[in-house]
Amino acid sequence: MRNEQTGNNDIKRNVWKNLVIQKFSHPFALFFLLITSLAVSFLTYKLEFIGVGAVLALTIGLPIVFAITVYPEFGICALIIAAFFISYVSEFLPDQVPIGTLMDVTTYLLILGFFIKQRTERNWTYFKNPISYMILVWLAYNMLEFVNPSAESRLAWIYTVRTVGFIMLMYYVFVYQIRTVRFIKTLLKLWIFLDILAGISAFQQENIGFFPFEHKYLYADPLRVSLLFINGHMRKFGIFSDPVTFSYNMVIGALLCVVLLMGDVPLKRKVTLGCIAGFFLYVMLYSGTRAAYVLVPGALSMLAVLNFNRRVLTFTLIAGALLGILIVMPTSNPLIKRFQTAFNPSDDPSYNVRAENQKKIKPFILSHPIGGGLGSVGVWGRKFSPNSMLAKFPPDSGYVRVSVEMGWVGLLLFCTLFFVVLKTGINFYFSIKNPELKNYCLAMLLILFAFNIGNFPQQALVQYPSNILFYLAISILVVCKRIDDQEQEQLKKNNNTGAILI
Repeated sequence: MRNEQTGNNDIKRNVWKNLVIQKFSHPFALFFLLITSLAVSFLTYKLEFIGVGAVLALTIGLPIVFAITVYPEFGICALIIAAFFISYVSEFLPDQVPIGTLMDVTTYLLILGFFIKQRTERNWTYFKNPISYMILVWLAYNMLEFVNPSAESRLAWIYTVRTVGFIMLMYYVFVYQIRTVRFIKTLLKLWIFLDILAGISAFQQENIGFFPFEHKYLYADPLRVSLLFINGHMRKFGIFSDPVTFSYNMVIGALLCVVLLMGDVPLKRKVTLGCIAGFFLYVMLYSGTRAAYVLVPGALSMLAVLNFNRRVLTFTLIAGALLGILIVMPTSNPLIKRFQTAFNPSDDPSYNVRAENQKKIKPFILSHPIGGGLGSVGVWGRKFSPNSMLAKFPPDSGYVRVSVEMGWVGLLLFCTLFFVVLKTGINFYFSIKNPELKNYCLAMLLILFAFNIGNFPQQALVQYPSNILFYLAISILVVCKRIDDQEQEQLKKNNNTGAILI
């Protein structure tokens, strides 16, 4: 046996040696290596940091591009990881680096992989459900906004549809490519792990301080500092672009852990998930985002309704009692004080300002059924149509933004989309037989319900990774139902076969 292994090693060594000698001793190969080394040196010298990035993109990026296109499970995980870290990475990169195109390219590659796989495994039955139809209607309406006669700029539509329209297509990619319970578990573990990293980052910012590159990014824009520095305390945002995105992701991470620990898992894992959920809710306070504080009791009330039993009722009552004590108790802690104001919006000056802004924009919404055009407010509105009225309007609420940009018709479609998703998801939850899939379905329902509530006081679905996770949660609802139907069909076939044999 030893002689056989030695012989195999000698053969491999000789083959490798002959391959290297034959290939790299050829004049053309040497010339190619020389030109490549000179090109790398020239790019690094001329473009400095960007040149190094270009070289790395070619040597590392090409295999990743291939893997994302050909191996969809890897591509989906890569998309989620990139969505979590894109804002964090952009903080220490030069402004000239188009980091946003990374998400665009990943999205396009996944779509390309979807159509390539459809050539050999054509199956459109995955999308025969009300959710898929409604998302298609919403996507079509977003596309039609390009010809909105009230739009001040077509370029604003082009830049906005990248993070709004094309992200919707990820729903269809997720539904088609997520096919096993094992992969759903992998995605949920990855989701929780990335949220843990985000929470650790915020904990570091609060208790240790900002890293030098974070400090530089923060103070590079005086407006950013003025928005984040409130009552002598700097709001924390972890690895995300802003405190709102951070706090919402901590809340949905906590909800995910709470529902998972209610499943059939070992006690040790229940304790671990409970501790992680507590950590998420604790670091969420560092964000100072009052809107996020309301999401927890709102989602827990949904949990109590959907999964009504003695254990859930007891948990909900205890959580409600603790929340009530936290709301009314006297305190000098600025974080808890800000938490308490979330449940007294009439005493909140910022809430009153938002209500006044919404009152002022109401006549415009009523007189423009299809709105002022996608991208007419916010960053792209200020960039491409700075002199327009809408460019100066602070939308704050996600629903208000839809109303302004896409009109009351768009708002009606958007609310219908949420209704269809939640109604269909609830029907799926009560019809699924597999307890594990039922648990995952419940977790996604709570997350989507939290996004629904959170989109009223803030824009919950416009930033990475929230926009990706929103459509991922919807797709997991559909996939859980599909897998359960397949299992029930297989079980029925097995029973029929057994009956025939008997």
